[in-house]
Amino acid sequence: MATTIEIDSTITVGDLAEALSIPVTRLITELMKNGVMATVNERLDFDTAQIMAGELGLDIELQRKIVTDVVPERKKAVVSDTATPRPPVVAVMGHVDHGKTSLLDAIRGASVVKTEAGGITQHISAYQVTQGERKITLLDTPGHEAFAALREHGAHLTDLVIIVVAADDGIKPQTVEAIRFARKAGVKIIVAANKMDKEGADLNKVKQQLSEHDLLIEEWGGDTVVLPVSAKTGAGIPELLDMILLVSDVEDLRADVEGDAHGLIIEAHMEQGRGPVAEALVEGGTLKPGQFIVAGGSYARIRNLESTDNSAIKSAGPSTPVIITGFKTLPEFGDVFRVVKDEKAARNQSAAAFDANKAGNHTDMNSMELIRMINRSNDLNELNIIVKADVQGSLTSVIDSLKVLDTEEVAVRIVGSGVGPINENDVHLAATSNAVIYGFHVVMSSGTKQLAARDKTTVRLYKVIYELIDDVKAELEKLLPDEIVETEQGRLVVKGIFKTAKTEIICGGEVTKGKLTHPSLARVVRDKEVLAEVEVTNLRRGPQETKEVFEGEMCGISLSTKSRLDIQEGDWVEVFTREIVARTLA
Repeated sequence: MATTIEIDSTITVGDLAEALSIPVTRLITELMKNGVMATVNERLDFDTAQIMAGELGLDIELQRKIVTDVVPERKKAVVSDTATPRPPVVAVMGHVDHGKTSLLDAIRGASVVKTEAGGITQHISAYQVTQGERKITLLDTPGHEAFAALREHGAHLTDLVIIVVAADDGIKPQTVEAIRFARKAGVKIIVAANKMDKEGADLNKVKQQLSEHDLLIEEWGGDTVVLPVSAKTGAGIPELLDMILLVSDVEDLRADVEGDAHGLIIEAHMEQGRGPVAEALVEGGTLKPGQFIVAGGSYARIRNLESTDNSAIKSAGPSTPVIITGFKTLPEFGDVFRVVKDEKAARNQSAAAFDANKAGNHTDMNSMELIRMINRSNDLNELNIIVKADVQGSLTSVIDSLKVLDTEEVAVRIVGSGVGPINENDVHLAATSNAVIYGFHVVMSSGTKQLAARDKTTVRLYKVIYELIDDVKAELEKLLPDEIVETEQGRLVVKGIFKTAKTEIICGGEVTKGKLTHPSLARVVRDKEVLAEVEVTNLRRGPQETKEVFEGEMCGISLSTKSRLDIQEGDWVEVFTREIVARTLA
């Protein structure tokens, strides 16, 4: 009986060897045989560890330690006794086309929905608005399913989530997903029932659907606030803003204004003439131009500090969204940033973070490749692609969306990716790796276009995420082997044989199922065993030739064979069609 051992989702090579009671050198040797160069301190994921236990022939069964999935209690930031009230940070989420961005437009008194391709929000955008004399920070999060990673990230940045539901449409899959993200982040939820001005708007239906997803409204004894609004007419918007402030007062949101600032990178992109540009949210302290900050493996001396409407500002306190220039390299979406005392500290801390991240990614890639080598057949067809996007968040979402297209027969292999315009290096890489370049919200220079044309490199540019995904899906479908589909047309029971030759048989019988046609393919079957595949060359109903014979009728049939066939009375002739059909991904 196999011994069961529990391990974490990831484990170092040394710890795995100890758990398996084998010398670490033996495990490293086995990893090397499978193409993975790993040291004793590198981490393997659970699937790789399980495969190694099998490859070593050990009578051991690995089990993943179960982590209870509970809704976390949102941790409040540690603040001093002198901390002051700060503006609430509110994420706006919901199903695509339910009016999130239109609602924000109405709140801001501006219109940005037309600037997004297809009218779909494709980046996290941050704004500050004033209600009375108080500020509210709003995050507009993407609504399309491909941007789930961005939307989840938005929930974790915030104190409160507004879930927009079209009152004439009701709860949709992405609405449910937004509810789940908000719960996972442990934040309060307000539901804005939008489009109340439209015919068919049904507020009670929305409330009922919310209860089905365990969001019980206040008037039914729960704690979820539902407010009817209309982005088109502006009705209900003042009440919505007042409710945001009321909930934030109950939460007693505070932060220290004094001291070094810290926060999160919520977007990053390359900008011509300005280099790496990051959008960030200050969580505590005060951020100022000229300060040194570290964000993951990147650092900056803040050259320009701007509000999200591109106005220069001298400082930014807690809950303030800002735009920062001066980074040496592009920071990662979701990186925590902190102010440090000088450039030396910034350079050392960012270098250490970069090395740690690089080592972790190296191990993960080895593990993934190992699983692919062992679990997938040699018939796997891969589509090599290079992905370039305008901002880091979009790049993450595009890559994550493409990974789910993989099957056991075809897969996307990303040979290169990055933020910024498509350049000559991308074209050279595509040419050497036989890859297709996909650009999302990026451009390419005329010189790069000429190089791509010369190298016969395929470059495809998109502004709408699902169009890009559909294109990759279509390319993967081309790699799928065609499917041969056979459809039975009819069946004849042989009741007489008139002629048998080396390559021809003439017999007669009764059609007992469907209909017979010619020319067509057929099988001769005896006692459920296929004797041969033949071709129907002629049909006769009495003395007359015919193109088809139906069930219940008698007929004569001529069959063309490749070799002599000993056909007998009682055999079946099954007529069928054979088609080659292009396959599609499910």
